[in-house]
Amino acid sequence: MKRIAAGMAVILLAVTMFGPSDGYAKKTSVAEIDKQLKQLQQEVQAAKAAQEKADSRNQEAKHYKNKTTLNLDYVLGQIAQVKGEMTTISGKIASTEKSLTVTATELDEAEARVASREKLLESRVRLMYTDGAVSYLDVLLSSTSFSDFLDRADSLKMIVDQDQDLLVQHKLDKQTVITKKQELEGQYATAKQLYTDLEAQRSMLKEKEAEKQELIAYYDEEIQNSEVLSAEQDAKLVELASSRSALEAQKDKIKAEEAARRAAAAKAEAQRRAALAAAKAAEKAKASKSSGGDSSSVASVEEYSGGDGPYLRPVGYARISSPFGYRTHPVTHEVGKLHTGTDFAVPQGTSIHAADSGTVVLAQWYSGYGYCVIIDHGGGVWTLYGHIREGGIKVSQGQRVERGQKIAESGSTGRSTGPHLHFEVRINGKPVNPMPYL
Repeated sequence: MKRIAAGMAVILLAVTMFGPSDGYAKKTSVAEIDKQLKQLQQEVQAAKAAQEKADSRNQEAKHYKNKTTLNLDYVLGQIAQVKGEMTTISGKIASTEKSLTVTATELDEAEARVASREKLLESRVRLMYTDGAVSYLDVLLSSTSFSDFLDRADSLKMIVDQDQDLLVQHKLDKQTVITKKQELEGQYATAKQLYTDLEAQRSMLKEKEAEKQELIAYYDEEIQNSEVLSAEQDAKLVELASSRSALEAQKDKIKAEEAARRAAAAKAEAQRRAALAAAKAAEKAKASKSSGGDSSSVASVEEYSGGDGPYLRPVGYARISSPFGYRTHPVTHEVGKLHTGTDFAVPQGTSIHAADSGTVVLAQWYSGYGYCVIIDHGGGVWTLYGHIREGGIKVSQGQRVERGQKIAESGSTGRSTGPHLHFEVRINGKPVNPMPYL
């Protein structure tokens, strides 16, 4: 709202300060001014396009920055996950190394047991099989009885079976230990490779994080640049609007000289009629006082005395609910407050028409007027239409409107006690009684 008010102030100041002199107005033709206005319009369109492009770049940069930030968060999550996996794998590697140490110790002990038992078996087998079957028969034949023979045969068989079974078990244990060692060594090598892969992945993720940070910095700069560009285009649009308003004022001054003369004549006639009406009212009051009547009933409501002015009535012959002049403000209750226009009592949504042709210099919310339209008719004459309903403005700033064209719909926005149209006429920015102009 502050930017709008500032822009409006610039436009009003430009119109007031940079109005063309009479000599220059005579030298410049309407066609030349139209040509300049056309060129200004092209510049306005280019500035608006640049502003829209800057806004688009700004939104796009913000979108990709947010997207990049989400990607970065995902990458950081991946890094955390990788660190967790690395910790787990490091534990597995330590466990594997411990298992290898245990296995190596068990292997050494098993090999020692096998070697010791092989010596025992070798000694016993050599004793048993030195003479082949003879030694075996000697053991059996040295029996003292048949039962002793059977006991010796069973004992020999048990010893041979136990020794052979022991030898087989030792061989199996040795092979199992060797196989387990090979398996653990393979697992250890795999774990080492996995650790190396994770380190490589961690380096890659670090690079990706750095890349994302660079993208964020780039998009931050892009956002800042686009915002600066948008602000520059906004200032340029205000400048162009001021120039256009000045040209329109110059053009209208050339075209409105005759209208101004007619307005002056109408004003003089209105003043003459007002003086005549005042004189009649004074005579009536004097007569009423001399006859003993109640003077408080005289001129309780000012009678509408317009209809012959140069401008159209914006809402037709509507009832005047509050005329131009000093009054007690109906909202703030301030006593002696100047009412700068005329209020027409009309229902919500009543069509409002331009009092005369001109250029719209404001079409938006305007302080206590609520939604408001101001039209520059040239020659320093403006008309103002206040308290328009929300969404009821039908024209835009800079638009050329024709006499009688619908520009808005009545409402009760701003400082208002009910639906009506507040209508003003301003000469060189100063509000005057609008009735002589209607």
